[in-house]
Amino acid sequence: MKKFHFILIITASIMLIASVTAGWIHLYISQNTIPDHVQVGGWDVGGKKKEDVLKELDAKLNGLQQQQLTLSVEAKDVPDVTITLKNAGITFEAAAFRSAVARLYDGSWSERMKARRHFQQEWSITPHWNTALIKQRFAPAWQEKNFGKPVDATRRITKADEVAYTPEISVLRIDWETFIQTMTDLIPKNFLNPDESASPLKIKLPLYTKKPEITISTLKEEGVDRKIIEFNTGLGSSAAGRIYNVSSAAMAIDGMVLKPDDIFDYSKVIAKAEEKYGFREAPVILNGKLVPGIGGGICQVSSTVYNAALRTGLQIVERRNHSLPVSYLPKGQDATFAEGSINFRFKNTTGKSLIIRAFVEGNTLTVKFFGTFPKNTEYSLESRTVETLPVTEKLVENKDIQVGAQEVLQEGKPGYIVETYQIKKVNGKIVERKRISSDTYRAQSRLIAVHSVDPGSGNDSSGSKDQIVEDGVSGPNF
Repeated sequence: MKKFHFILIITASIMLIASVTAGWIHLYISQNTIPDHVQVGGWDVGGKKKEDVLKELDAKLNGLQQQQLTLSVEAKDVPDVTITLKNAGITFEAAAFRSAVARLYDGSWSERMKARRHFQQEWSITPHWNTALIKQRFAPAWQEKNFGKPVDATRRITKADEVAYTPEISVLRIDWETFIQTMTDLIPKNFLNPDESASPLKIKLPLYTKKPEITISTLKEEGVDRKIIEFNTGLGSSAAGRIYNVSSAAMAIDGMVLKPDDIFDYSKVIAKAEEKYGFREAPVILNGKLVPGIGGGICQVSSTVYNAALRTGLQIVERRNHSLPVSYLPKGQDATFAEGSINFRFKNTTGKSLIIRAFVEGNTLTVKFFGTFPKNTEYSLESRTVETLPVTEKLVENKDIQVGAQEVLQEGKPGYIVETYQIKKVNGKIVERKRISSDTYRAQSRLIAVHSVDPGSGNDSSGSKDQIVEDGVSGPNF
């Protein structure tokens, strides 16, 4: 009996202890407070009610986001900018702490008890920065409005043929890399103390000087130092149409910049002139004869440029003389053009950029080159006729005159074979003399009209199958 009572007492004691323990555990894990000695971002939350802590946590995080940030802009007439951290794209959260608090009340008794017993005492707040918002706030449009736009340096040729420069205008721009790094270090990592909340964060907006793409330095590096050659040809008694055509081609060239090793292509000049200014009626050369056409006179421009290029020692890539001598230059020193078949090209071999000016003033066509060229070096040309080609007679059938009669329609002109030499002088002494061309100018036949009995005689064979229009863009029937 005593044994039974002992067992009963032991059992009751165990049940009592278990009940007390269970009650204690229930009370322990059911506490509505944060464990003692816990801090979040420097804020002591230990022993405070969970609901109050979470509610105040939201308020504190929002308070951080509403903290003012003053950006000091050290630029003339640009005021400082004050915005909130939230408007700067900065937000804060304490997700890890919230998850830990949730685990105090979720799961089994053992899980909840373990979570409370091992609850971390130091918790940080996590800032997030969407830098796109601050970049949007200080977008390029804002920077242009407050700091202006960069302006390229310019170069111009004065009336006195001097090379003059207008300096570039540089502007301030935000140094985003430095700004983001500095701001990252400035962003609060803990909650503010009450006495700090009234003081806005302040940072000097980092700026750098942005230069335009074209500066005086980059322009001067191109080597357009001075006028290196000027060459003129006269327009003589040219009619208005021819003068207009020469002016159109010259305007298409004027201001052209050739970089080192660039090729001057006269066909492109003519295409530009035709599109922009158009050409008018003036005599052209067709199969060795002057005939009505469009664009007559354009080869005076190519020939004048050709002479300037030769007198600068540039490499001639493509050039051909006219089929007939021209009046404005010595034989052997002209450069013709025929669209689609004959072109004029040269290469800028000065090693620096070359600017070409071309214009008609009064009764003169002027071409000038500006660039880099040794002052002690000069080139000249010498042309000589090595052979004169005789005039031939050509009979043309004309039934309007009497049988056996003749009538001179055109007096012939001799042709020429001409050699041209380029002479180079350094310090006034000849150092080189070389032949640069051997040109043939065809003879013009003496045309005689006849009325012969034989219908097969007296045919004019002057008509050529090769309809090459020189010194213009189109011939008869344009």
